[in-house]
Amino acid sequence: MLSSPGSVEKLIWIMKSLRDPDEGCPWDQKQSFATIVPYTLEEAYEVAEAIENQDFEELEKELGDLLFQVIFYAQLGKEQELFDFDSVVEKICEKLVRRHPHVFADNQFADEAAIKANWEAEKAKERQQKTAQSQLSMLADIPRSLPALSQAAKIQKRCAHVGFDWDNIADVFDKVREECDEISAELNAKDVNQQALSEEIGDLLFAVVNLARHAKLDPEQTLRQANQKFTRRFQSIENHFFNTNTDITHASLEELERLWQQAKLNGY
Repeated sequence: MLSSPGSVEKLIWIMKSLRDPDEGCPWDQKQSFATIVPYTLEEAYEVAEAIENQDFEELEKELGDLLFQVIFYAQLGKEQELFDFDSVVEKICEKLVRRHPHVFADNQFADEAAIKANWEAEKAKERQQKTAQSQLSMLADIPRSLPALSQAAKIQKRCAHVGFDWDNIADVFDKVREECDEISAELNAKDVNQQALSEEIGDLLFAVVNLARHAKLDPEQTLRQANQKFTRRFQSIENHFFNTNTDITHASLEELERLWQQAKLNGY
């Protein structure tokens, strides 16, 4: 098997060998579903970073790492007689076919909005089937482990599906302004209430996520891009002090601001 070409079957065999109780790898042997979750999240973000950088050679490698995470979970499931790789594949195939009746059946939808509505309706049925409760919240299965921005966007999308949403982006922007005003009022209070301030800032962040959603932007991706832009510009400032052999900590705010504006002009 070691000399055979790369394939899913070979990867499954490698994973099984790593988990072998007698001849496997000690580190892999002691892992569980819970212990490899952080590695799965890390691999997913590395895939995203490779795409952002348009580094497709790196993306090929990172996708392999992410696929290995799936294989790892499948092996754990097989060992505990919960599921295996084939059943995982079967589940996703069934779900994709069922959620796309306009592709795999004779259903016809008027436009993309109708397709999305059908998709959400199918997801709602799936959520209902997960519990015997008669009143199941449509927000019940949103993972709490999601990054906060992504979680907020998913909450808003679910609520929008039943009509609990702003009609247009101008109203959303007004809500952002309203939240800013409430933060300003709290900051200008004689005695600032930190708990109230925290809630107001949280409301502002939630409103900004809503603004991004209405602008058809992914808030998590948008903030990641802003982080990268800030990092490039700040590193440009750092390079100035490195190249002039001076100490950035001795610079005035005015000088730092001038260098920041220069970095913007230079396209960083």
